[in-house]
Amino acid sequence: MTCPPPALPVDAPTNLLDIPSGHEAEELFEDIVSMPGVRIERIISHGHSTPPERPYVQHWDEWVLVLAGTAELLLEGIGTYRLEPGDHRLIRAGIPHRVTHTDAPTIWLAIHIGET
Repeated sequence: MTCPPPALPVDAPTNLLDIPSGHEAEELFEDIVSMPGVRIERIISHGHSTPPERPYVQHWDEWVLVLAGTAELLLEGIGTYRLEPGDHRLIRAGIPHRVTHTDAPTIWLAIHIGET
């Protein structure tokens, strides 16, 4: 028996590079696909960064890819990485990390692996 593919959210973008207007003040986070154990998300940043006192620390791995724009990603205890279109990075579970810079706009694709 074959399982049908997961349904895409009704408002999922049809082109990952399309940028909706009206969201420039805050980062835009859109789930593209979500199913047990994996979530694919598009993030649009407009010069946003993560506050130094609030790094992300996740209990799952996250793979990020910059589709457009540029960003700087700091993985605590590991290093700082400048990401340009096509650059990607795996962020292992438990590693505190933060975005220290993004262009306006920067489009990310993030795949959360093992998220519960």
